[in-house]
Amino acid sequence: MRIAHFGHSCVLVELHGTKILFDPGNFSHGFEGIDGLDAIAVTHQHPDHIDANRIDALIEKNPGARLLCDPQTAQLRGGPWEAVHAGNVLTVGEVRITGGGGRHAVIHPEIPVVDNTVFQLGTPDDPTQFVHPGDSLWVPPTSVGVLALPAAAPWMRISEAVDYLRAVAPRTAVPIHYGIIADAAQGIYFGRLSEMRPADTEFTVIEPEDHAEF
Repeated sequence: MRIAHFGHSCVLVELHGTKILFDPGNFSHGFEGIDGLDAIAVTHQHPDHIDANRIDALIEKNPGARLLCDPQTAQLRGGPWEAVHAGNVLTVGEVRITGGGGRHAVIHPEIPVVDNTVFQLGTPDDPTQFVHPGDSLWVPPTSVGVLALPAAAPWMRISEAVDYLRAVAPRTAVPIHYGIIADAAQGIYFGRLSEMRPADTEFTVIEPEDHAEF
């Protein structure tokens, strides 16, 4: 597996010869020129996860890519976007994708909760080799290889991030969703997550526009 990070929640996952780009939002950069994608996957409708000003150009560069998203985003975008509900199973290239979760984390009781699809990538025998939870703390039912771990959010305390990391206990955790904090503050979040992670979990930071192999 090869994972490239383009800031915030946008990651490119290459698994079993299949390329899937997640959450190209307005806090992310460097994904604009990517081509050869098999799928573009959007966890939910918020602009830091789908940039309305750049998504159409990205689709034009990748005419063969399947467009996968949560049900509400599919309604809003229309056209070729496919709604992926919790429990849905589909195949893109050599990768099995399973939908999970279903709802965004609560930001405040007065703010409506939107749909949020957790994308689980793998094979029938190992369905959670990679998990992107979007803006949720939903725990997959099977052992996780690489977890894209939300590190900072308006809807989450650092204690919740630690508890989520411990509940999932992936083989590797890669922090995402930290475009909302200053660069100088990243060490506070990464330090706590690294120090308090499960003993068998590796904590690996992929800098924006860099990549790592797992």
